Amino acid sequence: MRIVFFGSAPIGFPLLETLLNSAKDDVVAVVTQPDRPAGRKQKMTPCPVKVLAQERGLTVLSPEKVKDSLPELTALNADLFVVVAYGQYIPSSVLSAPAQGAINFHPSLLPKYRGSSPIQWTVANGDTITGVTILYVSEKMDAGDIILQRELPIGPNDTSETLEPVLAAAGAELLMQAVEQIRTGTVRRIPQDDDAATEVCKLTKDDGRLDWTLPAETLRNRIRGFTPWPGCFCVLPDGQNLKVLKASVERQNGSPGEVLDVSGAGPLIATGEGALRLLEVLPSGKRVMDGASYLRGYPLAAGSRLT
Repeated sequence: MRIVFFGSAPIGFPLLETLLNSAKDDVVAVVTQPDRPAGRKQKMTPCPVKVLAQERGLTVLSPEKVKDSLPELTALNADLFVVVAYGQYIPSSVLSAPAQGAINFHPSLLPKYRGSSPIQWTVANGDTITGVTILYVSEKMDAGDIILQRELPIGPNDTSETLEPVLAAAGAELLMQAVEQIRTGTVRRIPQDDDAATEVCKLTKDDGRLDWTLPAETLRNRIRGFTPWPGCFCVLPDGQNLKVLKASVERQNGSPGEVLDVSGAGPLIATGEGALRLLEVLPSGKRVMDGASYLRGYPLAAGSRLT
């Protein structure tokens, strides 16, 4: 089949690569977001999906608004559009261009976690099961008919960063199965149960602020889910921000935000239920360090308070 791939985020890279390695399909073009400023020098940088497409000599479209590329997309005479973390609303005028419609990869077990940042929120909410879904693209975000799903476990020490490549690999396998079913006319469409749907919004920096009135386990899960973006942080007694990259839960109690202990593997901070040991941190303007090293270089008094 003639396929046009829409994708911008790094999670799309392995799915595009898998499609490109298929002997049965022909990826005729790739559509990405426009190049964006990145790094300290804010240099205009293409996304990894675009780099791969250019390396393979593919036609690449990077419109500010995808509807502006409708003439070019129509001229490609595609059988199928495949959408993976493209990052832009695709109107029905574009979705109706290919003969077989458009399908999407979503890294959750839909209808749970529709919307942006499903991996981060799945981990942050302490779920132990996640998965991937291949579905038809619909006007409403992530609400189209399901083609295939696969469950995957979330380990107690998994983070959104460690989970993403696992989900991408599973998604690539499932995508190829779905494409084969569409090619052979054996695809089944399973409507989603809208009553069971949950939605998550795009993460902002404020989502990473640690609320010490929450239970320690909840905060640990948020650190697992929100690292590296948006990153979890608290405010030190001197007003400086401290990013927390890794933490463990201990059974001690105190006033939320109170520094209970400044020995051992890192500062121990009281929460709404239990306490959180800060095992890996990033002080403002400094390098990442373990909690013990932080205590040696940045004295923090027991009884002081983090906010």
